[in-house]
Amino acid sequence: MRTPWLVKRKPNRRASVRLFCFPYAGGGDSIFRSWQESLSDTIEVCPVQLPGRGSRIGETPYAEMDQLVRAAGQALAPYLDKPFALFGHSMGALIAFEFARHLRREYNAQPVRLFVSGRCSPQTMSEPLDLELFDCEFPEILRRNNGTPEEALDNPELMELVLPILRADLVLCKSYIYTVEPPFSFSITAFGGLEDDGVPRHCLEDWREHTTGPFVLRMFPGGHFFLNSARLPLLEAISKELEQDALQSFQEKSQS
Repeated sequence: MRTPWLVKRKPNRRASVRLFCFPYAGGGDSIFRSWQESLSDTIEVCPVQLPGRGSRIGETPYAEMDQLVRAAGQALAPYLDKPFALFGHSMGALIAFEFARHLRREYNAQPVRLFVSGRCSPQTMSEPLDLELFDCEFPEILRRNNGTPEEALDNPELMELVLPILRADLVLCKSYIYTVEPPFSFSITAFGGLEDDGVPRHCLEDWREHTTGPFVLRMFPGGHFFLNSARLPLLEAISKELEQDALQSFQEKSQS
């Protein structure tokens, strides 16, 4: 069973939970490939490769969120045969959120936990960047956020490949329209960077509205791309909370 959405997935029969990871704008599954090395074997990391990047560079990126989550649902449904969690950073947090909603509506399935990282809650966020100014402003924005190596920013040929993907992802985010649905019952954990001025603590706290279950907010040193600079503390937090979810699930089954 193979799908282009999970090109670099390494099956792990010992894992008790699958962690599907959605990238930030312009990113691909390579962001998460090293995560398995720092996580327990009880967690199977499943980096999601979106169309238009990496091994799927020849595919057209999605411009509408509904189309994206529907396609992801069809592709990933066969992998929901064991407990799973969702993680997304920045744009990926928005995708993970809407993907969870889609799974609830269409598949009667839900994750054990939703991890949203570096993204304001969808009912409060906005996309301030003007598409007309994108080409001249975005490289400088990337430089300020410390999310892209300097040598990549100074490589015109590489940026010529990356900028169309970033533009497509920006179109996806700007076209998103939040709609009200009932809150989830599973846990939500929000992660943020202490120096990320674009995603302040208070807008992360608003994710609380989307669950009737437990809500956790954790802040890490660093700016918008703290998932790189504070990778180990972030992964430790993910491991700890998924272990708690597994223990709670075991206790509930024992009592039933």
